[in-house]
Amino acid sequence: MNYVYFSPHFPPNYYHFCVALKKFGATVLGLGDLPYEELRPELKAAFTEYFRVDDMHNYEQLVRALGYFTFRYGKLQGIDSNNEYWLETEARLRTDFNIDGIKLDQLSSIKQKSAMKEVFVKAGVPVARGRIVDNLQDAEAFISQTGYPVVAKPDSGVGAANTYKINNSDELIYFFDTRPDIPYIMEEFIHGDIESFDGLTDQCGNLLFYTAHRYDSGVMEVVNNDTNVSYYSFRDIPRDLEEAGRKIIKAFKVKARFFHFEFFRSHHDGKLVALEVNMRPPGGFTTDMFNYACDFDVYQEWASVVVNNKLTQPFNRKYHVCYAGRKFNKVYRLSHDELLSRFAEQIIHHDFVPGALSQALGNYGYIIRGKELGRVLEIQHEIQQLKPV
Repeated sequence: MNYVYFSPHFPPNYYHFCVALKKFGATVLGLGDLPYEELRPELKAAFTEYFRVDDMHNYEQLVRALGYFTFRYGKLQGIDSNNEYWLETEARLRTDFNIDGIKLDQLSSIKQKSAMKEVFVKAGVPVARGRIVDNLQDAEAFISQTGYPVVAKPDSGVGAANTYKINNSDELIYFFDTRPDIPYIMEEFIHGDIESFDGLTDQCGNLLFYTAHRYDSGVMEVVNNDTNVSYYSFRDIPRDLEEAGRKIIKAFKVKARFFHFEFFRSHHDGKLVALEVNMRPPGGFTTDMFNYACDFDVYQEWASVVVNNKLTQPFNRKYHVCYAGRKFNKVYRLSHDELLSRFAEQIIHHDFVPGALSQALGNYGYIIRGKELGRVLEIQHEIQQLKPV
């Protein structure tokens, strides 16, 4: 099969996908804007050929690149980056070159938050009240039903960019005076914890691999309040979370893709409320967390699904795995060296976070592993505890 890996240098840990694709016999074709000599050696070895463009946002250059690949190698069977930023570009290229996967006519329900809500409702999964607001009067009418606080976020957006928690009428007026000129959706604020359902489906939409995580806070709070983030994986997935996740897979017809579904678990009644879907792996080091939790290679399994439509082996969630980020603008009680000395057996991985992700994930990240959740969370607390002033 001829498979184009789009923007292959980012996220940096995803090079394992390309290596595994080649292992399973795929012709792996790289398409990006980074000079070839700056690619990591493993990517160079995995690629049959690499096409460099000057500007990844110049669609004509991308069309020429895929046209060249088609002329040289024949029909293209796949293109992906596993990066939400390029979702629309990839869908457009799949449409124009008739490549399997998400095409333009499927994009609105997985990119626009208002359209996601409609699918959630049809699937029988509860959602937070929300709607598109065009002006101050629309917002005031909505808030008269929900009360403050509310959350305003771009209807089509990535992460927590340009997302705001609005607590009163003064903040509401300021929001409309300063907001970007793009469609916004406004939602009631849900007091709860964020939980995710994550996994991988085959080409028929069957669920092959799945896991789940709980987050100590949302990306919006971490970015806006400049706090640290941590989240951990479940060994045993809550039953209602798995049931909701399976309904959403069916409703969105998720095929041969990673997915990352987010929910609130309400503090009020403990019930789940669907937040949004992402048709890509969860960000940062989470795919590596999959591996540490199950003692397997998710990059190899993804490549096996792409080429052979199946996993190579069953999986078993053996450990709780927790990510804990630290920011360089904060002073911590324990130094990096002290952490590694005290928790050498439990800190299974640590590394710098790519700059584009550091606002949300911190500048440096630690992955902690253990069979007892309590001990894992104790170490997470030690990693992120600030030094007393």
